[in-house]
Amino acid sequence: MINIGRVKIKEVAKKAGVGVGTVSRVLNKREHVSSATKERVIEVIKELDYQPHAIARSLSSKKQIQ
Repeated sequence: MINIGRVKIKEVAKKAGVGVGTVSRVLNKREHVSSATKERVIEVIKELDYQPHAIARSLSSKKQIQ
């Protein structure tokens, strides 16, 4: 299946074999993620060329984009 458009965090999680929360923890440099899992998630992020969506991040964190 060819994905047209932006890669979603769910796609990264599925390909890495982890949950969306784990991908979020890796992206936000939070604790409680093993180094092996972190490396796998980062590899998938690079492979899929995942770019966090700035507006979605702003909405979820309730911070304003400047």
